Amino acid sequence: MDLSVFAIIGLPVVVSLLAVRWVYFKILKIAKEKNLVDNPDARKLQKVPVPVVGGLAVFFGLLFGLLCGITMMNLFADDIGMFSGIVSVNRLLPIVLGMSIMLYVGCMDDIMGLSPKARFLIEILVILGLIYSSGISVDSLHGLWGIDEIPSVVAVPLTIFAGVGIINAINMVDGVNGLSSGLCITCSMLFGLQFFCIGDYVNAVLAFSIASSLFLFFIHNVFGNQSRMFIGDAGTMVMGVLMTWFVMCSMHDAGRGMILDYAYCPTAMVVAILSVPVADTLRVMTMRVFHGKSPFSPDKTHLHHAFVGIGVSHSITALSEILIDVTVVAIWYLSVRLGAPLHCQLYTVVLVAAILVWGTYAFLVHEQKSNSRIARWLRGFSPKTHLGSTEWWQRLTYRLDSPEFDEHERKNLRERLERKFMNR
Repeated sequence: MDLSVFAIIGLPVVVSLLAVRWVYFKILKIAKEKNLVDNPDARKLQKVPVPVVGGLAVFFGLLFGLLCGITMMNLFADDIGMFSGIVSVNRLLPIVLGMSIMLYVGCMDDIMGLSPKARFLIEILVILGLIYSSGISVDSLHGLWGIDEIPSVVAVPLTIFAGVGIINAINMVDGVNGLSSGLCITCSMLFGLQFFCIGDYVNAVLAFSIASSLFLFFIHNVFGNQSRMFIGDAGTMVMGVLMTWFVMCSMHDAGRGMILDYAYCPTAMVVAILSVPVADTLRVMTMRVFHGKSPFSPDKTHLHHAFVGIGVSHSITALSEILIDVTVVAIWYLSVRLGAPLHCQLYTVVLVAAILVWGTYAFLVHEQKSNSRIARWLRGFSPKTHLGSTEWWQRLTYRLDSPEFDEHERKNLRERLERKFMNR
């Protein structure tokens, strides 16, 4: 059993990581040669053009991980009492096709730009395809407010509304290095643990494989310099539709059992896991409408803008938002362990998310505008969060960037790095 589970879950994770490692610099080279970059402007936070096709490397790793996972399911299906690998392929086919469509749409948006209407139409069509090809939707609240099954006339529009919102939330939170990829790694790991606990190994492989595929990209995105790429709309739209799929499956399949022998509210769980991107996007879009703007007009009112505005580094900003997300999930799980009713679990999650996401934004903006003692302390402390000049950071950056240079350049950079830190 242990060997079977390792083969089905562990090997795809390793294969995904190795596949991204193999393809990463090849895609980076193409992006630089073809000028597929995101150029800085007044709204963006980067200072130089950065290649914007990191999503291609992530998707490549995910596909290899899934191929390995399906192979292992076919080989070890009898050992763990699950269905055959053929059924696994049929279960995954809708989401793989959906992600492929979103990858194409995102690439077109990155390279030539698409109108919001065109993007929304494609997102709706893809979600409709997922619903009717898989038979899965947000079709039950599993007893929340006394509601079990939801009729399809309500379930389908509800799933479309939730899916479009999640896709755009993941896209809109992509503002600083490591934020969208770090959040999606966290969310995927949490969804993967849930799927593993209820015995849904197919989706567990999918969740852990995307987390593994994102990991190497995350490292280059945060610590790299010459090797840095952005995930791009191609990557965020793939991750968005994948998070939508996880929500659909969690809401559809939760009735198969309890998680770790405790009764839980699936609605509260998915809201907790996606609390940071969803809560931040809801606040931003609501405020834009309140001020008479389009909810999709770009601005600098996201939570990460508030962190950066007060001087916090990109890496600490990403880490802070990931910790907020994990805290919301931890508090939800604590409510489950304490035996809270289903509706109380949901109310707890919504309240905690509002306090931690909306409250943090309001606090940072207020302190910055009022130039309070706390704001002055934060501005004094914030330079310590910029770790790019530390020895360990620069050595890691050198190792990540070194494949981009020839042997002579690597030698010069290494000698310069050694002299710099020997003279300190």
